[in-house]
Amino acid sequence: MTRTKPKVAFFDFACCEGCQLQVANMGELLLDVLGLIEVVEFREVMSEKGPEKIDVAVVEGSITDKHAIERIKKIRDRAKVLIAYGSCATIGGVNGMKNNFKLDDIRKEVYGDRFNYFDTVETKAVHQVVKVDYFVNGCPVYIPEFVKVLKAALQGIPYEVPDHAVCVECKLNENVCMYDRGVACMGPVTRAGCNSWCINNGNICYGCRGMVSNPNENGAMDIIKKYNIPMDMVINKMNMYNKCREIDKREQKKR
Repeated sequence: MTRTKPKVAFFDFACCEGCQLQVANMGELLLDVLGLIEVVEFREVMSEKGPEKIDVAVVEGSITDKHAIERIKKIRDRAKVLIAYGSCATIGGVNGMKNNFKLDDIRKEVYGDRFNYFDTVETKAVHQVVKVDYFVNGCPVYIPEFVKVLKAALQGIPYEVPDHAVCVECKLNENVCMYDRGVACMGPVTRAGCNSWCINNGNICYGCRGMVSNPNENGAMDIIKKYNIPMDMVINKMNMYNKCREIDKREQKKR
């Protein structure tokens, strides 16, 4: 008896499509994944459009205009399961920096005199518009975590994004702390799950996985003071990926 493979479709909204490229460039591991699923729509690697109903929708990118709102709602209706992957989809990502400014000012800056022809709305992460079943954080996604989440989704079992700081993984990987090098790093307040990927390769943590739910603010402030890091620098780094977090805070206050 032949088993029908789950139908999986990949979609993108406002993003650089780097997370889709991560998946497309998985190499031999991609063959293992393709053995589990039937990819029916994926703009980066195929031109065909998928069927009306799909088992899993994998969505990259943030929601930035009314057309995107309508489209993500239609995708949600088509899919049994929706996975948001990449920082733009899970936390709003760098597109969230738009929310620092008045929308008309943004439109004029981008489109000039014809700005009235172009729609825009406050940048939102996917879960701030429709229900999301699974999250794969990161910019771009960390492939081992993506595979783990996809397998969980196919099996119908939960996956909880780690809610402890990247610093935990960084210590386990025996990295020299970036603060000891005189550089501000978002590791103390950013969710783990990436195996401290950036720090392992000589970079800092930019906070692309979103903040832990209960950050050790006092400890972070102690580090900032100890190493004489300008607070403006820290705020700017926070703002780079986590601006849309303010929308979640707003919604929580309404409840």
